[in-house]
Amino acid sequence: MRWITIGSVRILPAPINAVEEKPPAPEGPAGRTPDELTRREEEIAELIAQGLTNRQIATQLVISQRTAETHVDHILTKLGFTSRAQIASWFSARHPALPPHGG
Repeated sequence: MRWITIGSVRILPAPINAVEEKPPAPEGPAGRTPDELTRREEEIAELIAQGLTNRQIATQLVISQRTAETHVDHILTKLGFTSRAQIASWFSARHPALPPHGG
């Protein structure tokens, strides 16, 4: 068997007959699957990873605090998370080269 590497994790795949294939999710209006973040949501996720509050995000992006909250809620739902810390961890794992906030 061959090992599969995903990021820095190596896994040994299950036998092919034991794996249930999930059909690909339909693409949305911009060619994204429903669980993919929009560019704006990625931007919000980056700001969350930098430790900004919804109010600070709203100020920086010149949007209302409620709009920032809505973006955060959509990110949590799409990624299946329950906390901002999970968003920050997820974003940092996807973008390890970005400098931390304030540095």
